[in-house]
Amino acid sequence: MKFFTKKRIVLFLLFIFPLLLFLILSTGTNNFTKLPVLTKNIVDISEIDSTKQTTFKNHISIVSFLGDKTTSMQPGILALNEKIYKTFLDYKQFQIIAIYPKGNEKDVAQLKDKLASFTDMKNWVFVETSEAEVAGFYDAFATNIPLNDLATDHVFLIDRAGSLRGRTADEDSPNGKLYGYSMNSVSVLNSKLKDDIKVLYYEYYAAFKEKNKNKANRKEVGL
Repeated sequence: MKFFTKKRIVLFLLFIFPLLLFLILSTGTNNFTKLPVLTKNIVDISEIDSTKQTTFKNHISIVSFLGDKTTSMQPGILALNEKIYKTFLDYKQFQIIAIYPKGNEKDVAQLKDKLASFTDMKNWVFVETSEAEVAGFYDAFATNIPLNDLATDHVFLIDRAGSLRGRTADEDSPNGKLYGYSMNSVSVLNSKLKDDIKVLYYEYYAAFKEKNKNKANRKEVGL
């Protein structure tokens, strides 16, 4: 009898308690409320993608700007791949987009080969475009983060409607506004970007449930 009691306690601590803790934390102010929209209706990525096969529509996208600094950006991209990409690889409509200017193909190819050696690349998207289009596209994000040589070590969270999401009460950001997430900070990737992606997915899940609930209610009343 004692054995089964101890076994149940162990199972509770290992599986049920973490889930309950997550649900409790998820009801806090920073979670399970809608993730703030910082810039609405950004130009769709298809406008600068020569293949026209990439889009923000109906996707949750992480966008990075490699510029001409692919080699120096590599540690951040690898951290992003390890902490974020692999976590959300099997989530529906998730993608990471890396934008780079023409002329940087060789370094980008090396980066892709390195990622492919230990990563399923199905949700990694690399978009090549002109320098002018990179700069113009970034301007549409309207952030407070500078773009240097068409590159930044920050990545950006874009929702299914093509709007930039972030935080408006972030204690580490000027005026509380968090426009982008530093790839060079494991703590930012783990505690901020990862959490915000989960909040965004939950937001869509909650909206989907509410929509189905409303449909069911209308059927019950014969509408």
